[in-house]
Amino acid sequence: MKKNTGVHLTPGRLFVYVLMCLLAVIYLIPLLWMVRTAFIPSGLALQPFAFAWPTFGNLEHILNVAPFSLYYANTIFIVFCTLAVQFVLITLAGYVFARLDFFGSRVLFVLFLTQLMISPDVLILPNYQLMQRLNLVNTRAGVMLPFFASAMGTFFMRQSIKTIPYELEEAAKMDGCGLLRMLVQIYVPLLKPAYAAFGLISVSFHWNDFLWPLVMINSVGKRPLTLGLAIFAMSSETGAQWSDVCAATFLVVCPLLILFFVFQQQFVESFIHSGIK
Repeated sequence: MKKNTGVHLTPGRLFVYVLMCLLAVIYLIPLLWMVRTAFIPSGLALQPFAFAWPTFGNLEHILNVAPFSLYYANTIFIVFCTLAVQFVLITLAGYVFARLDFFGSRVLFVLFLTQLMISPDVLILPNYQLMQRLNLVNTRAGVMLPFFASAMGTFFMRQSIKTIPYELEEAAKMDGCGLLRMLVQIYVPLLKPAYAAFGLISVSFHWNDFLWPLVMINSVGKRPLTLGLAIFAMSSETGAQWSDVCAATFLVVCPLLILFFVFQQQFVESFIHSGIK
């Protein structure tokens, strides 16, 4: 006789499910309101129960009055160039801390992780002074350079590499495989879930970063999306046109939402396999 392995819906479990659904709805209200306001005629934006067919007029208007296409290009360039350099550096650093045993490696790793306890906002002044000495103020390179080395990414890669059997590396060395080839052909394919998870974290952080670009960028042609959105929302021409502001906000957050829905499975799997809880 088979046992019933189904989950019993106890009153306590039912209460937790209802509470979770209620909280999910509450958290979704601002997002749904933003999307609704972005695609409704501006005259009905402040009427909560107004109904109208969706319109793209608000999106067309903000694309005409502000260079959001240029802001998109700047943001994509900054985010993915930073991510490309981070992938290279965290792979090398993660391998060193995971596989190489040298004098002071643990102390160095602990010192390296102290970066996680320091807020990036605290380092704005010294980073700005350094960028000023390097003549990188008001440049996209100056926005990217302080984030090339990621302590969180290095820790994440170290934990992921430790889950890969060392016998694979020994077999590759016996076949005469060099270090660079071994990293590219063995470790990189096995670290794809970790790359996807860290990529989501890095992209979302730099896509939404506002304070550091605000300090570094002065010219209109080099503004990222967050800076352009803030200036657009505060401009006197916009005023209280909430449809335009919500349409601009929709343009900013939409790529991140799509990115997360596409890679959410890899994001969860990477944390499971790396042992990070």
